[in-house]
Amino acid sequence: MSNMQINAFMACDADYAAADTVLFGAPFDGTTSFRPGTRFGPEYIRRESFGLETYSPYLDADLTDIAVTDIGDLELCPGDASASLDIIFRRAEDILRDGKRPFMLGGEHLVTLGAVRAAAARFPGLHIVHFDAHADLRDDYLGVKLSHACVLRRCHELLGDGRIHQFGIRSGDRSEFEWGRSHVDTHKFDLTGLKETLTALRGLPVYLTVDLDVLDPSVFPGTGTPEPGGVSFDELRRAVTDVCLGADVVACDVTELSPHYDASGASVAVACKTVREMLLALAR
Repeated sequence: MSNMQINAFMACDADYAAADTVLFGAPFDGTTSFRPGTRFGPEYIRRESFGLETYSPYLDADLTDIAVTDIGDLELCPGDASASLDIIFRRAEDILRDGKRPFMLGGEHLVTLGAVRAAAARFPGLHIVHFDAHADLRDDYLGVKLSHACVLRRCHELLGDGRIHQFGIRSGDRSEFEWGRSHVDTHKFDLTGLKETLTALRGLPVYLTVDLDVLDPSVFPGTGTPEPGGVSFDELRRAVTDVCLGADVVACDVTELSPHYDASGASVAVACKTVREMLLALAR
């Protein structure tokens, strides 16, 4: 595969042909509106993953027993969001065409749009389950429509009303919340309503996008836009596990780790453990 720099998440070294899930990185933060640094997220997640065990006592499952391959980071254009999204789209499209599940490591949240474009083209009935502190529903940010502050608005243009389900939302411009009431399914402040949403989505293709700033900054300070009032790690772990076990997740991502803002390394560990639990739940 072209445009790749190979470096693997722990135990994700299955042969590509045998893998059910394909991990890849999208190290882009060209539209970050506050503190940059998410471009380093995929690198740190891979490197620090070896500080964790491959075994999950939560799921009684081990990464060494499942077929996942990590094909490395895409080589993206630092100053060109549109070109970077095209590269992401093509890689996700290739993975989906091969009958496998793309799992993308961001990067800022805009990278989700490239993968959603590929998933929506292959699965016309696609829904998005979205964990985040921010609504990301602005029509533009300072006149720019390709921004991490606008990513779910751009996804809505692909999918239409009622197919985006947001959880943990506690920040946004007034106009985002006003617009969202008529167009998306928003669950403010916490993860209440997830069980009912998963019941309604049974049998439908789902894209799961996890912006890690859904977590409270006391748990996850390593992000560019920390927002007090978020969920705990265990709440998020249970939620992503429920989605990965209970929905037909055809593609997914974890975004918005900006590792340099947490010198302790705890935020990277949180990101790594979230990825591990998702991978294991998806394999069930």
